[in-house]
Amino acid sequence: MWLIILLLPFVPDLLHVFSSAPRDLNFIDHTSDLGWKEYHRVQPIVVDPEIYLARRSQIFYGRERRKTPESFKFFTGSPWVILSRSFLEFCILGWDNLPRTLLLYFTNTVIPQEGYFHSVVCNSPQFQNTTVSSDLRYMEWDNPPQMEPHFLNLSDYGRIASSGLPFARQFRKDDPVLDKIDAKILGRRSRQVVPGGWCTGSGRLWMDRCSLWGDLTIVKPSPRAEKFGKVMKKLLADWRSRSSSCK
Repeated sequence: MWLIILLLPFVPDLLHVFSSAPRDLNFIDHTSDLGWKEYHRVQPIVVDPEIYLARRSQIFYGRERRKTPESFKFFTGSPWVILSRSFLEFCILGWDNLPRTLLLYFTNTVIPQEGYFHSVVCNSPQFQNTTVSSDLRYMEWDNPPQMEPHFLNLSDYGRIASSGLPFARQFRKDDPVLDKIDAKILGRRSRQVVPGGWCTGSGRLWMDRCSLWGDLTIVKPSPRAEKFGKVMKKLLADWRSRSSSCK
């Protein structure tokens, strides 16, 4: 079992940092340089068995392949995305045929979550310059890279803590590094929630700070938000310096 971990103490840190960014930005790690994915991910035709089977099994590959599309540019990247409301409304309400057309195409694509939103946003004149190419996750890849990043452990803790990123993956269940993240980064005690500005308890050793609630809407960033703020500032500077954020 693998886990994705939030490295910020509760939601206020996220709200605090994201409030400094334009609301229409989409954080999508993306590229049009397909490399090996063109043959192994783009061209195969697949059928998801969930469409017609009660029990999910492995996807079925068609005997034929299809050419890399020419009517739109295929983008790929991380499946972990943070999308703006305006872009999601564009995809859902469908006032343009692009999201629906690409949805039909990606229905028969291997791992469509690594390409659908990336291709929609970068082929839309309205949204193609709203992309920040980052999934805001700390990961460690083997050399050469494998299909998945390796499982993080105690030896990775220093790099995780200094990264300033709000998320990290992947972890094994009950790995000791999770206890260290709880104690050192999140300030979470055993069997207690991550404390936030809404906690009004005394915080003594025998008392849970969050056993008493204050204003649940309060946004009180922790020191960890400062590190994430520096990461966000650099990402926004890189985004503003480019003539086009879809490459």
